[in-house]
Amino acid sequence: MKIAIATGTRADWGLLSPLAKELSKYNNTEISVLATNMHYLPEYGYTWKEIIADGLEISANIPTSGSPSEITAQTIIGFNNVFKSNKFDCCIILGDRFEMLGVATAAILNKIPIVHIAGGEISEGAFDDSMRHAITKLSTLHLTETEEYRQRVIQMGEEPNRVINTGAIGVHNALNVDIMPLNDLEQSINFTFSDKCLLVTLHPATLERLSPAEQMQNLLTALDSIPEYKILFTLPNNDEDSAPMINLINRYRDNNPQRVCVVPSLGRIRYLSALRYVTAVVGNSSSGLIEVPSVGIPTLNIGIRQQGRTAGKSVIHCGTSIEDIIVGLKNVTSEDTRNMARMAPNPYAQPDTLKQMCDAILSFPFEEYQYKRFHNIKQ
Repeated sequence: MKIAIATGTRADWGLLSPLAKELSKYNNTEISVLATNMHYLPEYGYTWKEIIADGLEISANIPTSGSPSEITAQTIIGFNNVFKSNKFDCCIILGDRFEMLGVATAAILNKIPIVHIAGGEISEGAFDDSMRHAITKLSTLHLTETEEYRQRVIQMGEEPNRVINTGAIGVHNALNVDIMPLNDLEQSINFTFSDKCLLVTLHPATLERLSPAEQMQNLLTALDSIPEYKILFTLPNNDEDSAPMINLINRYRDNNPQRVCVVPSLGRIRYLSALRYVTAVVGNSSSGLIEVPSVGIPTLNIGIRQQGRTAGKSVIHCGTSIEDIIVGLKNVTSEDTRNMARMAPNPYAQPDTLKQMCDAILSFPFEEYQYKRFHNIKQ
């Protein structure tokens, strides 16, 4: 079986890496990693190197540049060339980003079935929401992260036997990764952790009332209210208007060199390791809702980017104003909230997620599904 795995960012590869490794262990299974977009941008740390470091080869490089719409167009052309030259049994796509919609478009036009991971979710504060649902309608097999999301994919007309609730691969990774010792992690990023430390990632919320730069400035001002906390930033994705946010983060670091560290990309192992050494996670990344609760620390989810997505009790929500964020920071760093987070269940957790995903992919009769039926829900 020839399986393509498309990856465009540090985030999706961090989730897909264990799946790619596990699938490659099966006899008569050939894995091809197809890398694009942020992996080849120097300002994000050339994260294609993480794929190689994980012991996997990159079968095709599809560099892109420019605006999201330009990147999407380049992705369609680049992946079309790859798919024309290779007959894959399926292509695995995770999530909701614009470049993945380009991959899905190229795949479907080349009659390559798509396995979509993490469909059926809602994140009302970003264009990604529409991208995810579009990829769902282009896909053949769906691996969802909760039963609620499974039912939503079926509600979109997908046949129930093609929609499987496996739980979140990110939770599996968080619970099974080999954590770096604190000293090794600190040397790796040139940062010293303390008993009061926050891991911060704020992506552009493209549908938020405030501009991404205003959202970031409000967060930075709010962080000034807790000067006793050290801050470890990872940079936002290359969504629209991310450059001003990055400039603000770098300026904040320059003004607070003893307190603030900026790492373009931690990668899967360093990120999951860092979660063990911080007080809380702050920002609007989906990881704060999906992986972080399994580590037993709280998340402060800022703004509307993740609005509509299932969240456990350890996720604290706040608005984007300075005042709202300050209140949220006090809440998420309080002893009561931290104690609660240690015991709070994670709605994305499910046993044997990785095995369920492999079994679903390797046993699915892709050759029998050359067209799709619309599944009507009986009233």
